[in-house]
Parts: sequence; structure tokens; C-alpha cells
Amino acid sequence: MSEEKSKHGQIQLFGWVDFLLRFLMALTLVLFSYNPTDYCYLSWVMEAWKAGSAGPEHLFVGVLFVIGWSIFLVATFNSLGLTGLILGAVFFASLIWMLVDFGVLAASSMTAVTWIALICLSALLAIGISWSHVWRRLTGQLVVDEIEQ
Repeated sequence: MSEEKSKHGQIQLFGWVDFLLRFLMALTLVLFSYNPTDYCYLSWVMEAWKAGSAGPEHLFVGVLFVIGWSIFLVATFNSLGLTGLILGAVFFASLIWMLVDFGVLAASSMTAVTWIALICLSALLAIGISWSHVWRRLTGQLVVDEIEQ
């Protein structure tokens, strides 16, 4: 996709593999946090809470998830802004609606819709965390954080 020079003058490439890795990290974060099966953090904590066996391991893993979500959400919000997030959400919502309308996805299957929505959320996070690279490739402009003093 694009080339960038590091501080040491070496060229760093950003391509489809880099985006795919970011997408897989986002997908892992999203699906391990919640999914329609019983194999996710939310189900694990709820079962432990009901059994009265919630312990420090639940809190520790929860803190790891909060850190991961914070990284992805802050980077996505800083990169896309509120308008970009809204446009991305509307884009993926309309994609799901179109898949239902074309008969590719059954609207009666909440499980299928939930899986698709989780994948779309992961894609939105991956786009957000990769956007500065994509923006530079599309426009030739660098995205720089502004620091207020």
C-alpha cells in the first residue's frame, strides 16, 4: 500500500498483510470479549459470578481486555473521528441490511446477524487503526497528531 521512512531512514512498507494482521488482532479482541457461544470472556465471568467463584484471574483478564479495547478505540477515534466512526457504522449496517435483503443472510437468525456484526465491528476497528497509512496512500498527506500546549 504505502512506503514510509522510519527514524533510521529505513523504508517500512504497509500492505495488505499489515492490514490483515490488524484485522485479526481486532477480531481476536472482539470475539474473545463477546460472541454468541459460551466461549468468551463475558460468558466466563457470568458463569463464575453465578457460581460465586469469580476471582483475581477474572479481573486480570478483564483489565487486559480494557487495555486492548482502549488501544483500539482511542486509535480508531483519533484516526477516523466521530464522523468517520458514524460513516463506518452506517456503511457496515447497510452492508448487513443488503445481505439480508439479497437473501444471503437470514434475518430470522439472530446468531448469524450477531456474528456478522462482530466481524464488521472488527473490520471498523482495523480500518481505524490502519487509517493513517491508508490516508497517506490515497492522498499523499501525512497524518500528524496535534499537541496542544
